[in-house]
Amino acid sequence: METGEVKFIGKVIEVNGDISVIELTEEVCPGLLRIEEYSHLNILYWFHQRDDDKHRGTLHVIPRRHGETTYRGVFASHSPSRPNPIGLTIVELVSVDGCTLTVKGLDALEGSPVVDIKPHQSI
Repeated sequence: METGEVKFIGKVIEVNGDISVIELTEEVCPGLLRIEEYSHLNILYWFHQRDDDKHRGTLHVIPRRHGETTYRGVFASHSPSRPNPIGLTIVELVSVDGCTLTVKGLDALEGSPVVDIKPHQSI
């Protein structure tokens, strides 16, 4: 199987209820130009607490958080235990201040590395 390289562009520095603060590195900060034109963003982040052989080897889960009691394939779930521990959440952009984004609805933990940010557009 081929591999690639992912460079983290920032991290979640604060989580307070439904509001999260993401701080990007200075290197990628210019990429935020005109981001405020979008009300919602796709945030891709790393499940850093699940990045080990045990969790990367998980292929079947029981999504108990959603009240299920039977197994399903990991690709048919939102489980953080998966071959590549990448999370994706659509968030509401609250504010931008320099290299810092405040967003609503991110389900990442404080300290989670951010992989990428893309504007969300409904079809």
